[in-house]
Amino acid sequence: MAEEPRPGPARVLAREEIADRLRRFPAEPLPARGLRAAAVALALVDHGDGPGIWLTERAATLRTHAGQFALPGGRIDPGEDAEQAALRELHEELGVRMGPEAVLGRLDDYATRSGYVITPVVLWIGAVDRLEPNPAEVARVHRIGLPELDVAPRFISIPESDRPVIQLPLLGVLVHAPTAAVVHQFTEVVLRGRHTRVADLEQPVFAWR
Repeated sequence: MAEEPRPGPARVLAREEIADRLRRFPAEPLPARGLRAAAVALALVDHGDGPGIWLTERAATLRTHAGQFALPGGRIDPGEDAEQAALRELHEELGVRMGPEAVLGRLDDYATRSGYVITPVVLWIGAVDRLEPNPAEVARVHRIGLPELDVAPRFISIPESDRPVIQLPLLGVLVHAPTAAVVHQFTEVVLRGRHTRVADLEQPVFAWR
């Protein structure tokens, strides 16, 4: 399919444009197959200089994936859908409370090696006066503007898998899947107008546990 015009440095994507691209993207769900359901929030914040997303560094004291880069998110509780879970986790991790009107759409489900099926939910937050990160879960919060997300992904091979490991050069480091896979698909769909699938992108071995 033909690509849509990409936003240049002088043109910033608006909420309606992002929502429209997500509406036209046929997100693919995955069957649970014994995996636990989780949701992450691609939360778009805009203080007048163009939207960006929040990326967190997980607290060093967490039992799993300590110190890794992540999107706000966690397990879907009984009675919740992915959108409700993403909104709840955003409040629990960063102190930002939003309603269902903030939801713009979903991306593809992504199955992790640690036993989850993650549903990425895109939210429009707008301007936020103050964040209140939960120190038990979050060590740092980074805001990455959409132009900064428009980077070339790296793909490497590992002996443990025949699937390519994705790496995104962001914040001066290499961010890996599952976060890198979700962010890469968001960038492809929203910035580049490509309906790129990421289910076959591998995680590094250190993220398998």
